[in-house]
Amino acid sequence: MIQFFRKVTVIGLVFMVCSPALSQSGLDSLKAEILSVKADVENIHLNLGKSKSKFQRGIFVATLGYTITIAGGLMLGRDNDDLGQALLVAGGVTGATGTYLLVDAFKYLGRTRKRTPK
Repeated sequence: MIQFFRKVTVIGLVFMVCSPALSQSGLDSLKAEILSVKADVENIHLNLGKSKSKFQRGIFVATLGYTITIAGGLMLGRDNDDLGQALLVAGGVTGATGTYLLVDAFKYLGRTRKRTPK
């Protein structure tokens, strides 16, 4: 009977000693996961900032280009026909460039931080 209590006492002491070590590793992994999520959120904010500025620049350039195209179209068949044709081409190229900038701005939204394999 005394041997049984000794065994139970030894087993109890082993569990008491090992229990904080196990919970510490759990806390470490939780802390690492929280830091990983925090880094992901910071990366998302960075990419959104880049995307916003490129998107706004694209909207401005596309609007300017298509406004020039409309002005060139209104000049066709009048006194400044040659200028109208030049404005149509220049406005079309500028508008297409602005549209490309708009589409290009979305590439930052799909980017993620490279994760190391576990």
